[in-house]
Amino acid sequence: MTDLLIYLFLFALMALAVVAGIWVFKSYINGQSPTSALFGPRPEKRLAVVEHANVDGRRRLLLVRRDGVEHLIMTGGPVDVVIETGIGERKGRLEVVESVQSTPVFARQARPFGQAAERAAE
Repeated sequence: MTDLLIYLFLFALMALAVVAGIWVFKSYINGQSPTSALFGPRPEKRLAVVEHANVDGRRRLLLVRRDGVEHLIMTGGPVDVVIETGIGERKGRLEVVESVQSTPVFARQARPFGQAAERAAE
């Protein structure tokens, strides 16, 4: 009788191992974590370093993306500096650019090509 219980326990243990193996293999094929079936999928990442570049031996430029908006940050100096924010907000930036009127730096009219050479010859 005890031999039958031992064989039944070993069979149940092997069946459990096969089911666990299939569960892990299925999650590997789907590209998920094996625990995602129990705890749900991982939330989407909100923060990522898109690019980085060394400025000199101490300072670095980092392009950081948070919630789809990129920020340019310089780190490593005496103070960390945010250089530009809101990179990637194309819709809002275009409205601002269109609403700003550009003023010329110099007020004089441009001369047609060749006019300066004619004045120098006179």
